[in-house]
Amino acid sequence: MKDSVIQALKKEWFLVAMVIAMILASVIPQVGKSDGLLHLDNITGIGIALVFFLHGIGLSPKALKDGVSNWRLHLFIQSATFVVYPMLWVIFGQGMLALMPSALAFGFCFLFVLPSTISSSVAMTAIGKGNMPGAIFNASLSSILGIFITPLLIQVFMGFEGLHLDIMDSITSISKMLLLPMILGQVLRPLLLSTFEKHKNIVGKLDKYVILLIVFNAFSDSVAEGIWHSFSIEYVLMSVLICCVVLAFIVQLMVWSAKRFGFDHADEVAAVFCGSKKTLAAGVPMAKVIFGADPRLGMILLPIMIYHPLQIFYCAVLANRYQKKALSI
Repeated sequence: MKDSVIQALKKEWFLVAMVIAMILASVIPQVGKSDGLLHLDNITGIGIALVFFLHGIGLSPKALKDGVSNWRLHLFIQSATFVVYPMLWVIFGQGMLALMPSALAFGFCFLFVLPSTISSSVAMTAIGKGNMPGAIFNASLSSILGIFITPLLIQVFMGFEGLHLDIMDSITSISKMLLLPMILGQVLRPLLLSTFEKHKNIVGKLDKYVILLIVFNAFSDSVAEGIWHSFSIEYVLMSVLICCVVLAFIVQLMVWSAKRFGFDHADEVAAVFCGSKKTLAAGVPMAKVIFGADPRLGMILLPIMIYHPLQIFYCAVLANRYQKKALSI
């Protein structure tokens, strides 16, 4: 029993580490806060640029080129990411603002307007025997579009609630932080790909380490400013419930819609996994740029931190079902 628990914790080390980061932030906020002992606000900026530089090296231009022509799949996935999800805020946003602290409600707004993931969307598509070139192209396209669309939607939705965002400044800052390093990685890919492949295991974990530092920094800022004093466990449970309902609804909507669009098995798998996911890896650094040193950042990040492990678990189960279905055809 003890060994199985240890193995389970090792397998889910990232989720455990996020919980530990939040606990440490509540105990020693002076260490992790911006301009604190570790100066994590500066360290994480460098880490984010490095992560997306490595993503640029890892992206295959051939796979992206192979996925370009399937415009129906592209339209389906990008509409799901940047139209269907944001409509949830249009419909339910005022209700969320009435039910919970505004920072937490804005966290759900931020979750709904984020781009899709790259690594897990492609990985789930591979497991489910889906359209890999289409998944790689759309996950990458979503990340690039999100640099421009996410700040714009944040201003449109949250501007009514008093948030004043310099959209061009946010887009420029996010582009410098995410897009520019990714482009540089693509340019240097021929020179660095062999080194990248040799150390792929380390590279694959680096983004998680950077996210952990950002979470520690954000929650330390929140604790230092006393934001969590009025926050109860009921709000956490409410957030988990909302995330579960939203995820189940979106995934089932994607499955139903993909069938109505007449997608074959490969395209349906890519559509479901790329259209239903939201990125934690790009979302956390985007939040740092958009919301700056706002002490409520920890609470704003809570929905995507809850949503991320839920979508991985749920989609992993679904990917195995798709794999069995593909093998039986």
